[in-house]
Order: sequence, then C-alpha cells, then structure tokens
Amino acid sequence: MPAYTIETTYTVPIFRHGTYIADTPEAACKAALGDDNWESLKKDYDSSGEIHVTGIWEGENTAYAGSPITIPSQFDESVQRRAHHFEILLGLLKILFHDVQAARPPSVDWLAKSAWAIARGEAILAYAPDPTESAGAPRPSHVLARLQEERVRSAIMAVLDVDREFEGLSPGSVTDEEIQSACQSVIATIDLSDAVGNAEFHAAMAAIRAAYRRLHPD
Repeated sequence: MPAYTIETTYTVPIFRHGTYIADTPEAACKAALGDDNWESLKKDYDSSGEIHVTGIWEGENTAYAGSPITIPSQFDESVQRRAHHFEILLGLLKILFHDVQAARPPSVDWLAKSAWAIARGEAILAYAPDPTESAGAPRPSHVLARLQEERVRSAIMAVLDVDREFEGLSPGSVTDEEIQSACQSVIATIDLSDAVGNAEFHAAMAAIRAAYRRLHPD
C-alpha cells in the first residue's frame, strides 16, 4: 500500500488595534491599511479557519522533495474555492447580461457552462469534488413574444390621439415608471397558456413534417 506525505494547514487571523485621525471612515481605513507597524499584533485562535490540505507527495517524509500531487478539490480551503468560483460566475453573468441587452437567446455553449457552474457551486457548498464532466445543459427555449416598453409608449401616443376620455393628458405625462409598472402588472396577470400551447402544437407538427420529409424524400 503506497504512502503519502500530506501537508495540512489552517489559517490563524492576526489583528491589531490602532487609532487614526481622518476626515472620513474611508480615509481612516486607507490609513490603517497603509500602516506598517505591527508590533501590537495579536492572534485570534477562536476565529481560525478550517483545516485543509495544502500539499501531497508520494512516499514517507517527502514534503517539497519531489513533484506534488494535485490536491482533490474537496480538500482545498472552501473560502478559496468560493473565491475562485466567483470569477467564473461573474464571467457567465456578463455573458448573460450582454445577451439580454442584445435581445438574443443564450447560446447552447453558454447554457452548458452555466449548468457546469451550478453543479460546481453545489459541490463547493457540499464539500464535494468539482464535477469532472459538464453537467447536462437544459434544452434551449425560444421567446414567443416580448413586451417592449418602447412599443407601449407608441401605443399610448396612438390612444391619446383618438380617445377623448383622456383629453388634456399628453404622452409625456405618462412616466417611464408607470409604463414599467403597467408592463409588470400585465405580465403577472395575463394568461397566454392557450396561445403558447397552440404555438407549441404547431411547432411540434412542423418538426414532425420536417423529419418525415427528411426520412421519406420521395
């Protein structure tokens, strides 16, 4: 049975107390961070971090003597795993944000990466290994309709041009906040299930016909 030399570590916070004269809390914090005098430091053992693995080598008493073995991710410090994963999640959020701004559906590649990122985040919370394979990506969805506030604004202008009930009210009197609130209210209350179901049925029939033509070209 092989032997391994394992280095484990836990972090002990070191702190100090200092008084700084400054105009604002932010200026005082900057002064504290720039202070190089740590003669009054204290160690806070009650707030020590978790024990985690920081090195693995094959053989007995071989620390730093040869090439280290890759540490399985579940034995890394969880706070570091979360910090590294934050960068991944931030990158994916930026991609999603740009897709939403451009009013385009997310790519299948983005969905696959997002599914893997979700699985990795759950593994970190469970102190489990990182997923070794990309998690199954959800099936793409398609936008059937989009309620656009700018088109609502155009509809308001058209209504006020002909409806005497609101005489004296100009299109500019309707605020963006009122339009946004109205859109959210309509989205929350309107029932489009019949229209969506009908569209899904037509899509199913179109796909079936396309597959039949492909398999029976004659």
